[in-house]
Amino acid sequence: MADAPAAAETKVTFKITLTSDPKLPYKVLKVPESTPFTAVLKFAAEQFGVPAETSAIITNDGIGVIPRQTAGSVFLKHGGDLRLIPRDRVGTC
Repeated sequence: MADAPAAAETKVTFKITLTSDPKLPYKVLKVPESTPFTAVLKFAAEQFGVPAETSAIITNDGIGVIPRQTAGSVFLKHGGDLRLIPRDRVGTC
């Protein structure tokens, strides 16, 4: 069969919890390993209705996740259970 589908890229799953809400809502995102983690951060922030520009992702242990890497790298280093922290801009009027 000449039109066989290409092998699907492996995906990783993240459970991202919004820490600023006392109810601790969460979203489950499944993305390809090669996805830039900045895109995951931006999409998660949009889903929760918080500004992505002033948000950060941390682990449950409080370790900050550097977004300039792939989703697969973040998953291998930190696992799939992460927290989104919307931050206020400091020093602006």
